[in-house]
Amino acid sequence: MMQELIIFSGLAGITVFIGGLLANYFNHHVKDTPVKYEITHTMMSFGAGIILSALALVLIPKALEELELIPMVLSFLSGALSFMFIDRYLAKKGGQTATLLAMMMDFIPEAIALGAVFVIDPNMAMLLAVFIGLQNLPEAFNSFRDLVQSGFTPKKTLIIFFFLSFFGIVGALIGHYFLSNHQGLTAHLMNFASGGILYLLIQDIIPESKLSRNYLTSLGATLGFLVGIIGEKLV
Repeated sequence: MMQELIIFSGLAGITVFIGGLLANYFNHHVKDTPVKYEITHTMMSFGAGIILSALALVLIPKALEELELIPMVLSFLSGALSFMFIDRYLAKKGGQTATLLAMMMDFIPEAIALGAVFVIDPNMAMLLAVFIGLQNLPEAFNSFRDLVQSGFTPKKTLIIFFFLSFFGIVGALIGHYFLSNHQGLTAHLMNFASGGILYLLIQDIIPESKLSRNYLTSLGATLGFLVGIIGEKLV
């Protein structure tokens, strides 16, 4: 039983590293052309759509189900305000880490939820792991680009992504051992993440993905959200 949880969460997390490898290959082995530029921005918007789907279909519904109105509002606003200050601090230092922050705020709470529901419904946990893995791939692809532009070397960025890929296992084990009987606390965590993710999407990720006189980026975001709808339907 525990081996299955580790395998599911590990497969969901390894796509962080795979997304980094794909981004590294794309950035260094594909010639710089207008088409490459459009593909990069379309991937950014696709990732934004997937993040938005996780927000709307996985994270917030849990809060609506488990929390009263005032606690729900407070934890959501706490997430938004916390990441506003973090984002401002990083912007002053010249970093571009919004996509990475959004990915981890999406990835970790969902991994914790995966561990929390595994005992109750293993089939749902398996499908949730697939959903998380699909989300992580384009998000990691975009985060790699942001970190390299912030001054990290590709090698250092890949090392970071390699270790981040294990956060799925850590989160799932935390959810399994500590939060499976504390649904309210899990809901607060996911709602806090929702507030932060929404702030980062509107402030940084969506504006960065936009290209003038280009419609693929908007279509990419729409398709990303569709992936989330499909994943939620399967779960």
